[in-house]
Amino acid sequence: KINLPVIRQYVDYLVNEQNVKNVFVNGTTGEGLSLSIQERKQLAEEWMCQGKDKLDHVIIHVGALNLPECQELARHAAAIGAGGIAVIAPFFFKPTNKDELVAFLQKVASEAPEVPFYYYHIPPLTGVKIRVEELLDGIKAQIPTFQGVKFSDTDLLDLAQCINKNGTGEFEFLYGVDEQLLGALAVGANGAVGSTYNYLGRQTNQMLQAFAKPDFALAQQYQFLTGEFLNFVIKLGFGVAQTKAVMTFVSGIPMGPPRLPLVDASSEFIVKAKAKLDSIVWPNGN
Repeated sequence: KINLPVIRQYVDYLVNEQNVKNVFVNGTTGEGLSLSIQERKQLAEEWMCQGKDKLDHVIIHVGALNLPECQELARHAAAIGAGGIAVIAPFFFKPTNKDELVAFLQKVASEAPEVPFYYYHIPPLTGVKIRVEELLDGIKAQIPTFQGVKFSDTDLLDLAQCINKNGTGEFEFLYGVDEQLLGALAVGANGAVGSTYNYLGRQTNQMLQAFAKPDFALAQQYQFLTGEFLNFVIKLGFGVAQTKAVMTFVSGIPMGPPRLPLVDASSEFIVKAKAKLDSIVWPNGN
Protein backbone atom coordinates (compact mmCIF):
# COMPACT_ATOMS: atom_id res chain seq x y z
CA LYS A 1 0.00 0.00 0.00
CA ILE A 2 1.15 3.56 -0.54
CA ASN A 3 2.73 5.24 2.47
CA LEU A 4 1.81 8.93 2.30
CA PRO A 5 3.28 10.12 5.64
CA VAL A 6 6.83 9.22 4.55
CA ILE A 7 6.77 11.73 1.67
CA ARG A 8 7.44 14.75 3.89
CA GLN A 9 10.64 13.10 5.15
CA TYR A 10 11.48 12.07 1.58
CA VAL A 11 11.18 15.64 0.27
CA ASP A 12 13.39 17.00 3.07
CA TYR A 13 15.97 14.30 2.42
CA LEU A 14 16.14 15.03 -1.33
CA VAL A 15 16.47 18.78 -0.79
CA ASN A 16 18.81 18.80 2.22
CA GLU A 17 20.96 15.70 1.65
CA GLN A 18 21.03 15.30 -2.14
CA ASN A 19 20.48 18.89 -3.33
CA VAL A 20 17.65 17.61 -5.55
CA LYS A 21 14.83 20.11 -5.92
CA ASN A 22 12.89 18.68 -8.86
CA VAL A 23 10.88 15.46 -8.82
CA PHE A 24 9.14 13.21 -11.31
CA VAL A 25 6.14 11.56 -9.62
CA ASN A 26 4.42 8.26 -10.54
CA GLY A 27 7.10 7.27 -13.03
CA THR A 28 8.93 3.96 -13.38
CA THR A 29 10.81 4.02 -10.07
CA GLY A 30 7.60 5.04 -8.30
CA GLU A 31 5.74 2.09 -9.88
CA GLY A 32 3.14 4.47 -11.29
CA LEU A 33 1.76 1.89 -13.72
CA SER A 34 1.21 -0.60 -10.85
CA LEU A 35 -0.93 1.85 -8.90
CA SER A 36 -4.64 2.55 -9.13
CA ILE A 37 -5.82 5.91 -10.47
CA GLN A 38 -6.91 6.91 -6.97
CA GLU A 39 -3.50 6.02 -5.51
CA ARG A 40 -1.74 8.01 -8.21
CA LYS A 41 -3.88 11.05 -7.43
CA GLN A 42 -3.18 10.73 -3.70
CA LEU A 43 0.56 10.53 -4.30
CA ALA A 44 0.54 13.48 -6.68
CA GLU A 45 -1.39 15.57 -4.14
CA GLU A 46 0.98 14.64 -1.30
CA TRP A 47 4.11 15.50 -3.33
CA MET A 48 2.58 18.84 -4.31
CA CYS A 49 1.61 19.54 -0.72
CA GLN A 50 4.92 18.55 0.89
CA GLY A 51 6.99 20.08 -1.90
CA LYS A 52 5.37 23.50 -1.63
CA ASP A 53 8.10 26.14 -1.06
CA LYS A 54 10.76 23.37 -1.02
CA LEU A 55 10.76 21.92 -4.55
CA ASP A 56 11.26 23.92 -7.73
CA HIS A 57 9.44 21.60 -10.15
CA VAL A 58 7.06 18.68 -9.74
CA ILE A 59 6.38 16.83 -12.99
CA ILE A 60 3.61 14.25 -12.70
CA HIS A 61 3.51 11.25 -14.98
CA VAL A 62 -0.08 10.74 -16.15
CA GLY A 63 0.44 7.97 -18.73
CA ALA A 64 -1.76 4.87 -18.66
CA LEU A 65 -2.90 2.13 -21.00
CA ASN A 66 -6.14 3.88 -21.90
CA LEU A 67 -6.90 7.42 -22.97
CA PRO A 68 -9.70 8.26 -20.47
CA GLU A 69 -7.47 7.50 -17.47
CA CYS A 70 -4.62 9.57 -18.93
CA GLN A 71 -7.01 12.45 -19.45
CA GLU A 72 -8.43 12.16 -15.94
CA LEU A 73 -4.93 12.18 -14.45
CA ALA A 74 -3.92 15.14 -16.64
CA ARG A 75 -6.93 17.17 -15.45
CA HIS A 76 -6.12 16.26 -11.86
CA ALA A 77 -2.46 17.25 -12.22
CA ALA A 78 -3.52 20.61 -13.64
CA ALA A 79 -6.01 21.15 -10.81
CA ILE A 80 -3.37 20.60 -8.10
CA GLY A 81 -0.87 22.93 -9.77
CA ALA A 82 1.67 20.51 -11.23
CA GLY A 83 4.66 22.13 -12.91
CA GLY A 84 4.45 19.68 -15.78
CA ILE A 85 2.90 16.42 -16.94
CA ALA A 86 4.49 13.53 -18.81
CA VAL A 87 3.04 10.62 -20.75
CA ILE A 88 4.50 7.32 -21.94
CA ALA A 89 3.24 5.66 -25.11
CA PRO A 90 0.54 3.03 -24.42
CA PHE A 91 2.25 -0.35 -24.59
CA PHE A 92 -0.41 -3.05 -25.01
CA PHE A 93 -2.21 -1.67 -28.04
CA LYS A 94 0.73 0.34 -29.33
CA PRO A 95 0.91 3.29 -31.70
CA THR A 96 2.72 2.08 -34.81
CA ASN A 97 3.75 5.41 -36.29
CA LYS A 98 4.37 9.03 -35.38
CA ASP A 99 0.88 10.25 -36.33
CA GLU A 100 -0.86 7.71 -34.07
CA LEU A 101 1.41 8.55 -31.15
CA VAL A 102 1.04 12.32 -31.55
CA ALA A 103 -2.75 11.97 -31.82
CA PHE A 104 -2.80 10.11 -28.50
CA LEU A 105 -0.47 12.58 -26.76
CA GLN A 106 -2.49 15.53 -28.08
CA LYS A 107 -5.70 14.15 -26.58
CA VAL A 108 -4.00 13.99 -23.17
CA ALA A 109 -2.19 17.33 -23.33
CA SER A 110 -5.37 19.17 -24.33
CA GLU A 111 -6.95 18.25 -20.98
CA ALA A 112 -4.31 20.37 -19.20
CA PRO A 113 -3.96 23.30 -21.61
CA GLU A 114 -1.89 25.47 -19.25
CA VAL A 115 0.56 22.77 -18.11
CA PRO A 116 3.92 22.06 -19.81
CA PHE A 117 3.78 18.66 -21.50
CA TYR A 118 6.57 16.09 -21.84
CA TYR A 119 6.67 12.91 -23.87
CA TYR A 120 8.21 10.10 -21.79
CA HIS A 121 10.22 8.04 -24.29
CA ILE A 122 11.13 4.67 -22.76
CA PRO A 123 11.20 2.04 -25.54
CA PRO A 124 12.93 -0.66 -23.43
CA LEU A 125 9.71 -0.87 -21.37
CA THR A 126 7.00 0.22 -23.81
CA GLY A 127 8.34 -1.45 -26.96
CA VAL A 128 7.34 1.72 -28.86
CA LYS A 129 10.43 2.56 -30.88
CA ILE A 130 9.19 5.56 -32.86
CA ARG A 131 12.22 7.85 -33.08
CA VAL A 132 11.89 11.08 -31.14
CA GLU A 133 13.62 13.00 -33.93
CA GLU A 134 10.68 12.08 -36.17
CA LEU A 135 8.14 12.85 -33.44
CA LEU A 136 9.34 16.43 -33.06
CA ASP A 137 8.48 17.47 -36.62
CA GLY A 138 5.52 19.82 -36.36
CA ILE A 139 4.62 18.71 -32.82
CA LYS A 140 4.27 22.26 -31.43
CA ALA A 141 1.46 22.97 -33.91
CA GLN A 142 -0.49 19.97 -32.63
CA ILE A 143 0.52 20.20 -28.95
CA PRO A 144 1.09 23.89 -28.07
CA THR A 145 2.12 22.98 -24.50
CA PHE A 146 4.84 20.57 -25.67
CA GLN A 147 7.89 21.30 -23.53
CA GLY A 148 10.25 18.42 -24.23
CA VAL A 149 11.11 14.79 -23.75
CA LYS A 150 12.11 12.52 -20.90
CA PHE A 151 14.49 10.48 -23.03
CA SER A 152 15.07 7.06 -21.40
CA ASP A 153 16.87 5.25 -24.18
CA THR A 154 20.49 4.52 -25.01
CA ASP A 155 20.17 5.81 -28.60
CA LEU A 156 22.37 8.89 -28.40
CA LEU A 157 22.17 9.31 -32.17
CA ASP A 158 18.42 9.93 -31.90
CA LEU A 159 18.98 12.27 -28.95
CA ALA A 160 21.71 14.19 -30.79
CA GLN A 161 19.50 14.62 -33.85
CA CYS A 162 16.70 15.95 -31.62
CA ILE A 163 19.02 18.49 -30.05
CA ASN A 164 20.44 19.47 -33.43
CA LYS A 165 16.87 20.17 -34.63
CA ASN A 166 16.20 22.13 -31.45
CA GLY A 167 18.43 25.01 -32.53
CA THR A 168 16.26 27.66 -30.88
CA GLY A 169 16.35 25.79 -27.58
CA GLU A 170 12.57 25.78 -27.16
CA PHE A 171 12.45 22.14 -26.01
CA GLU A 172 14.04 20.43 -23.00
CA PHE A 173 15.67 17.01 -23.23
CA LEU A 174 15.81 15.30 -19.85
CA TYR A 175 17.98 12.20 -20.04
CA GLY A 176 16.92 9.03 -18.26
CA VAL A 177 19.78 6.49 -18.52
CA ASP A 178 21.86 7.42 -15.49
CA GLU A 179 25.03 5.53 -16.42
CA GLN A 180 25.20 7.42 -19.75
CA LEU A 181 24.30 10.91 -18.54
CA LEU A 182 27.71 12.41 -19.31
CA GLY A 183 27.47 11.21 -22.91
CA ALA A 184 24.00 12.74 -23.18
CA LEU A 185 25.24 16.04 -21.74
CA ALA A 186 28.00 16.08 -24.35
CA VAL A 187 25.44 15.98 -27.17
CA GLY A 188 23.29 18.63 -25.49
CA ALA A 189 20.86 17.12 -22.96
CA ASN A 190 19.88 19.84 -20.50
CA GLY A 191 18.53 17.84 -17.59
CA ALA A 192 18.14 14.37 -16.16
CA VAL A 193 15.46 12.24 -14.56
CA GLY A 194 16.64 8.99 -13.03
CA SER A 195 16.43 6.58 -10.14
CA THR A 196 20.01 6.95 -8.85
CA TYR A 197 19.51 10.66 -8.16
CA ASN A 198 17.46 9.62 -5.14
CA TYR A 199 20.66 8.48 -3.42
CA LEU A 200 23.48 9.83 -5.64
CA GLY A 201 21.95 13.23 -6.34
CA ARG A 202 24.73 15.16 -4.63
CA GLN A 203 27.45 13.37 -6.61
CA THR A 204 25.53 13.80 -9.87
CA ASN A 205 25.11 17.51 -9.21
CA GLN A 206 28.87 17.71 -8.71
CA MET A 207 29.32 15.95 -12.05
CA LEU A 208 27.02 18.51 -13.68
CA GLN A 209 29.03 21.35 -12.13
CA ALA A 210 32.30 19.81 -13.33
CA PHE A 211 30.88 19.44 -16.85
CA ALA A 212 29.70 23.06 -16.87
CA LYS A 213 33.06 24.39 -15.67
CA PRO A 214 34.31 22.61 -17.88
CA ASP A 215 36.41 20.03 -16.03
CA PHE A 216 35.77 16.96 -18.15
CA ALA A 217 38.28 14.78 -16.30
CA LEU A 218 36.46 15.37 -13.02
CA ALA A 219 33.06 14.85 -14.65
CA GLN A 220 34.35 11.54 -16.05
CA GLN A 221 35.43 10.43 -12.59
CA TYR A 222 31.91 10.90 -11.23
CA GLN A 223 30.33 9.13 -14.22
CA PHE A 224 32.77 6.22 -14.04
CA LEU A 225 32.12 5.71 -10.32
CA THR A 226 28.34 5.80 -10.78
CA GLY A 227 28.83 3.30 -13.59
CA GLU A 228 31.03 1.11 -11.41
CA PHE A 229 28.26 0.81 -8.84
CA LEU A 230 25.51 0.24 -11.43
CA ASN A 231 27.59 -2.29 -13.35
CA PHE A 232 28.06 -4.23 -10.09
CA VAL A 233 24.39 -4.26 -9.08
CA ILE A 234 23.06 -4.91 -12.60
CA LYS A 235 25.00 -8.19 -12.56
CA LEU A 236 23.23 -9.09 -9.31
CA GLY A 237 19.83 -8.25 -10.82
CA PHE A 238 18.84 -4.61 -10.46
CA GLY A 239 15.34 -3.27 -10.86
CA VAL A 240 12.80 -1.14 -9.02
CA ALA A 241 12.71 -3.41 -5.95
CA GLN A 242 16.49 -3.28 -5.62
CA THR A 243 16.48 0.50 -6.13
CA LYS A 244 14.04 0.82 -3.23
CA ALA A 245 16.36 -1.30 -1.07
CA VAL A 246 19.39 0.86 -1.92
CA MET A 247 17.46 4.07 -1.24
CA THR A 248 16.30 2.66 2.09
CA PHE A 249 19.80 1.83 3.37
CA VAL A 250 21.35 5.06 2.06
CA SER A 251 18.64 7.45 3.30
CA GLY A 252 17.32 5.58 6.33
CA ILE A 253 13.79 6.22 5.02
CA PRO A 254 11.71 3.02 4.73
CA MET A 255 10.80 2.83 1.05
CA GLY A 256 8.84 -0.38 1.57
CA PRO A 257 8.40 -3.39 -0.67
CA PRO A 258 7.41 -3.20 -4.33
CA ARG A 259 3.98 -4.28 -5.52
CA LEU A 260 3.53 -7.67 -7.15
CA PRO A 261 4.55 -8.96 -9.64
CA LEU A 262 7.80 -7.37 -8.41
CA VAL A 263 9.25 -8.94 -5.26
CA ASP A 264 11.52 -7.62 -2.51
CA ALA A 265 15.28 -7.41 -2.96
CA SER A 266 17.08 -10.29 -1.26
CA SER A 267 19.10 -9.76 1.91
CA GLU A 268 22.13 -11.02 -0.04
CA PHE A 269 21.65 -8.25 -2.61
CA ILE A 270 21.37 -5.62 0.13
CA VAL A 271 24.58 -6.74 1.85
CA LYS A 272 26.57 -6.80 -1.40
CA ALA A 273 25.17 -3.54 -2.77
CA LYS A 274 25.80 -1.69 0.49
CA ALA A 275 29.38 -2.97 0.68
CA LYS A 276 30.02 -1.89 -2.90
CA LEU A 277 28.57 1.59 -2.43
CA ASP A 278 30.48 2.07 0.83
CA SER A 279 33.73 1.09 -0.91
CA ILE A 280 33.52 3.85 -3.54
CA VAL A 281 35.72 6.86 -2.88
CA TRP A 282 34.24 9.89 -4.62
CA PRO A 283 36.40 12.81 -5.82
CA ASN A 284 37.29 15.41 -3.19
CA GLY A 285 36.54 12.86 -0.47
CA ASN A 286 32.75 13.10 -0.94
